[in-house]
Amino acid sequence: MEVGPHIVSAFDKDLVAIQARISEMGGLAEDMLSLAVDAIRSRDVALAEQVIRMDDRLDALELEVEDVAQVTIALRQPMAQDLRDLLAALKIATTLERIGDLSENIARRAIYLAGRKRVRLSSSIVRMGRQTSQQLSEVLNAYIARDTEAARGIWLRDVELDDTYNALFREVVTYMMEDPRTIGLGSQMLFVAKNLERIGDHTTHIAESVYYIVEGEPLGDDRPKGEPLSLEILE
Repeated sequence: MEVGPHIVSAFDKDLVAIQARISEMGGLAEDMLSLAVDAIRSRDVALAEQVIRMDDRLDALELEVEDVAQVTIALRQPMAQDLRDLLAALKIATTLERIGDLSENIARRAIYLAGRKRVRLSSSIVRMGRQTSQQLSEVLNAYIARDTEAARGIWLRDVELDDTYNALFREVVTYMMEDPRTIGLGSQMLFVAKNLERIGDHTTHIAESVYYIVEGEPLGDDRPKGEPLSLEILE
């Protein structure tokens, strides 16, 4: 009977280590997104390059989460709530790594845009970027607090980001049609907007994981969904 507390203590220690890495990943992902949007706004190549370098640390942290979680599952054989915590941590780590990749892609677009003339579309991109950053920050806070109401609210609100993306898409396409010389510039803007929309989708995945950790069941399929416009016209 004395073994039980020892196992619980060992598991708790492992879980704390995993959550610490998730917290660092979340902070890095937030910083990468914010800096990438700032690089778009300010046409700052050095800032964009900083974002690109930060992605290596995010990738390394994801691998650390996977390693610790796999060993913990093998040695501790967690069940119920404990197992949900570990499975959700693995999923969130993967999601944050993808958010980092998308932010890196935005940073690379910022480098391209830095050498081009400024256009009024930049302010629309920055507004969408800040909206996406806010959604990411809120869902990470919900994860830390295990706040299912906040998670569900973010999950339901993602349609607003889809609407923002569609409005921006139409704005950019109209701009390119009015002046075909801006097609190259406009296409880069559209790819940035699409990356932001995808980051928004990933925040809903984190929200779903938060709900699953606490409630032990999925959020459901009743989320209002937008219909993001396709970039196939550029391909």
